[in-house]
Parts: sequence; C-alpha cells; structure tokens
Amino acid sequence: MRIKQAIGNRELWRREKTLFLTSKRAPIGCYEKVFRWVEEFDKWGCAVCFNTSEFEEEVLKALLVCNVPTTLVVLGKFNDTYNVQIERALKENRLLILVMQPEESDGKGFPARLRNQYVISQVQHIVCGYINPNGSIFGLLAGLNNVTWLLQKEDLRMAAEQPEKPYRWTVAEDKRLLRMFYEDMGIHAIHKAIDRPYSTIYDRIKSLTMSDELLKGREFEDYIVSLLDIPNNNDLTLKEWRGDKNLPGVYPENNSAPDLVFEYKDHTFAIECKWRSHMPKDMEKELLSADRLASFIQYSTKNGTTVYLLLGIGGLPNDPDVLLLAPLTKELTIETLNKGIVRSNNLLETITKLYPKSKSLRDTYPNHGAPWHKEDDQRLADLYKNSTTIPELMTIFGRSRHGITSRLKKLGLQ
Repeated sequence: MRIKQAIGNRELWRREKTLFLTSKRAPIGCYEKVFRWVEEFDKWGCAVCFNTSEFEEEVLKALLVCNVPTTLVVLGKFNDTYNVQIERALKENRLLILVMQPEESDGKGFPARLRNQYVISQVQHIVCGYINPNGSIFGLLAGLNNVTWLLQKEDLRMAAEQPEKPYRWTVAEDKRLLRMFYEDMGIHAIHKAIDRPYSTIYDRIKSLTMSDELLKGREFEDYIVSLLDIPNNNDLTLKEWRGDKNLPGVYPENNSAPDLVFEYKDHTFAIECKWRSHMPKDMEKELLSADRLASFIQYSTKNGTTVYLLLGIGGLPNDPDVLLLAPLTKELTIETLNKGIVRSNNLLETITKLYPKSKSLRDTYPNHGAPWHKEDDQRLADLYKNSTTIPELMTIFGRSRHGITSRLKKLGLQ
C-alpha cells in the first residue's frame, strides 16, 4: 500500500496521530459516546479517519465542524469534492486527504484491509467505536497495546435513547435541519442545534430529502458517469438518463428503460446501475425481479441496444470496492455476474469488448454509409415531425441511431 496523492496540509501527518476505527454497521446508540470523544479531542494532535461507511462519514463531518485537525484516508480516488466542510477545512489548513493505492506486490488482498494495516502501522493511538467482534477489524487489533475502546461490552446492547419529543417538527426546525444538512454539517451538529435524538433526525432527513435507497442509487450513477469521462471523449455521448420520478401508482413509461443510455462510435448501449453493500445471493429477490429483467430484455430487442448490468459492491456508492459487469440476458445468474469483475479505469474498454459480434454495421443497418437522397430527407422530416421515434426511424431507414440523428441535425430538426 502506498500514498498515491496527498491533498491539503501535509504537516498534519507529522503530528501525533489518533486513528478512529469502527465497523460499518454501527448501531446508532453508540453515536453519543463517539461524538463526545470528537468534542474532547486534543487539537494539538491529528485525528485520522476513513469514509467508507455512513457512520465514518458522520464522524468525519463532526471532526471538521469541531475544527479538529484531521487526515482523511481514501482508496483509489477522492470523490467528495463538493463537500462544504471539506472545502472549508482545506482552505484553513486543518485537513489532509491521503489517496491510497495498493502496490502490485500486495497481491490479491482486500484493499480496505491493506489500507487498515498500513494506517494502523503509521499512527500512535487507535480509538475504537463499535467494533464487530466477528469482523476483520477486530482481528487487526489483536495484541496491540495502543487501543482505546470507547464502548465496553455492556455498551454493545445499546440502551435506547431518550423518548422523542412529543411535539411535531416545526417549520423553523425543518429549515434549520435542511440548511445544516446541505452544508454537510452532519448529524451531530444538527443534534446539538435542534436537541432531537439521532435516530429521529435521521428519519426526518429521509422524509424531507431523497430516500436513502434512491440517494445511494443516484450516487452510484453519478460515479459511473464520471468514470466514463464523457467531456473528454468525443466519441461517447450520454443519450438518456432515467430520473425515476413517479407518484403512487403512476409511473412514466421510460421508467422501464435502463438507467443510462450511451452512444459510442455508432453503437448504442445501455447500463442498469445497482449498488449493494454486500454481494447478493439471489438475483430475483435481491437484485432484479423477473418482470424488471423481462422489461430490459424487451427494451434491448425493441431498440437494438445491448443492456448491461453494472453492479457496485461494498465501500460507498460513490466509491465501491468492486465493480461487476455483465450483459443482461435471461441466462444471467449471480455466479456468472460474480465473474465479471471490471477495473474502474477501463470500464468503457470492457463494455466495447462485450459488444455482440457482427460482420459489419450493414448486417444490422442495411443502409449504413449509403448516401441520402432528397426523397429520403423529405420522408425522414415528415415522419419525425409526426412524432415517429428514433428507434422506429432506424428500422424504417435501415440506419444506425447516429446516422438518423446526424441527418436530423443537418436538416435542422434537432
């Protein structure tokens, strides 16, 4: 494991460092003790943390809001570039971001475990929040004498928080919560400002903003679009991005389409994006229902478009541990999907290698490359003005999507 990039105040890495460790699924009842540690942190030192779980993100936000000198360690790439608190801390020289990358000699070990081992070897103190006794972190701490446990065994039962205030949320509280939420201040700062239990604040945030499931899905889609680096690739165009907007019982027709539709060098492909914290065991129950899969296959057949399933596993939606890619077919299983590991830096290359093989574009589009005649232009214009869809025009004229859209642009119709 090596440091690939250092962003911010490098002097912080020379200070006495305290690493905060926690298991991913930390009960909300442990938040109070952890945030008390944050508030009491000696600012002559430097706190070191990760951001690979929801709880770690909240601890990072609390450290930044409390002006604690902090080193954030990330794997592969730093993604949270628009975080208000991170931007402010960088300007004030109280944050260092270390981007880590495994060495080739590290073998095939899990990157997160290699990162943990490296950082543990570099710090003077380790402070633990909730640690799952059956998890990998617990084993890494065995035999170390520089570990402080914020939670004792009896704390793991997590006594219930104080009952919620009996009165409803006021408009003033909602406004304050939303303002602090969008300023990335974190749940602890909101808790102190509004004096509500952490669990209640979580629920209120979810009711006022995008649901947690939709938010994670959108974050993963954002990540995939950023990987494809569209602004710097003239051959790649994002044609459609499904929005998932609906009311109870009312769904737009395009919600049956995949999340993303691209055109690359005269070939159209679509991606259905999914992120899961752990590898699913059942395709239909945990990933894609039979009806949903059938709708994608129908979309693929109707539009002549290859549809891929791109699954992110572990880490965060905007920084998954593993990417798995496979064409969406009736034969797709968890076992075959599990073999489709793809590197983030060659995603587009991998997709193009999975294109259905054909002798030439004319096998699919008989008129590909043929000249357009005046009669063709007039017919194309008339059909397009009468709301004929692009896929229908592709079939009628025997031309690719790019061939149709470029001619429409030349005719001034797009």
